[in-house]
Amino acid sequence: MSTLLVCLLIMLLLPYLAKAPLGYAMNKEGGYDNNHPRAQQAKLKGFGARALAAHKNSFEALTVFSAVILAAIATQHIGFLVQVLAIVYVVSRVIYHVLYLMDLASLRSLTWFIGYICCLVILIQCFY
Repeated sequence: MSTLLVCLLIMLLLPYLAKAPLGYAMNKEGGYDNNHPRAQQAKLKGFGARALAAHKNSFEALTVFSAVILAAIATQHIGFLVQVLAIVYVVSRVIYHVLYLMDLASLRSLTWFIGYICCLVILIQCFY
């Protein structure tokens, strides 16, 4: 179970780590506007817009992964396969974020799909 909890911890940290490239992009646009960050973020283009989208997507991904991992723990389906799938999911999300920043949309979509399949298989394991 500790593997699942470590994966969950990493996923809890990822949205905040994903804020670093966004903060960098905002800073390049005349300085980080801490008084009105959302207004500044809405004006970002290119890398900055992708950094914002990746940051937001990290929160979205966290909700799905959290639910699936908690379901696995609650149903005591924490075996080897579930642990491997959780690790693959975390790795896919990190790669997803990098590909988002690099503007490699097709590869990014592929890594999203891999992560989604991991979550589905973990949840399916909870039924057996």
